[in-house]
Amino acid sequence: MSPPPTSTPPTVGAAPRKWRVATVSLAGCFGCHMSLLDIDERLFELIERVEFDRSPLTDLKTLAPCDLGLVEGGLCNAENVEVLRRFRAQCRILVAVGACAITGGLPALRNHLDVGEVLRATYGERVPDDPELPLPLARVLPVHEVVRIDHALPGCPPPADAFWQLLQDLMAGRAPALHGGLIRYD
Repeated sequence: MSPPPTSTPPTVGAAPRKWRVATVSLAGCFGCHMSLLDIDERLFELIERVEFDRSPLTDLKTLAPCDLGLVEGGLCNAENVEVLRRFRAQCRILVAVGACAITGGLPALRNHLDVGEVLRATYGERVPDDPELPLPLARVLPVHEVVRIDHALPGCPPPADAFWQLLQDLMAGRAPALHGGLIRYD
């Protein structure tokens, strides 16, 4: 486990440094982000301890170095790989969130098919070949096959309470302790 971030030395009236948290969604349904937002009123407590960088709460498109990165979704094209590598480079701790990030999830159901055949079956003779379109990968990859991850938060999606426990444990400098009751696959 990565060490916890160093806090500003305590002084009278000074609060500890907030954690910088960023998120990214790759090939997935955005359900994991929705589950994070389902911590509901605990968001107010969380916002006292974290500063969100790139996330659905900020709509920032660039990413500054951060303490914690949460990545949902697998990798289905070259653009996903590029985004993930840049994201990993900026995150001290990286957590693969949900079945798609951990195993490829539902998008990986195409892995037993030939991508070229799927494109031809979908588009016929007019398969798009615009250089602006990201090149599809031969198979959907889980995050750990491309970058090092520090932790995984399983579920489809992980429930809000599991997100809350993960965040509390990491910010306290503990390895996440997620018991069976916190993990589900709906």
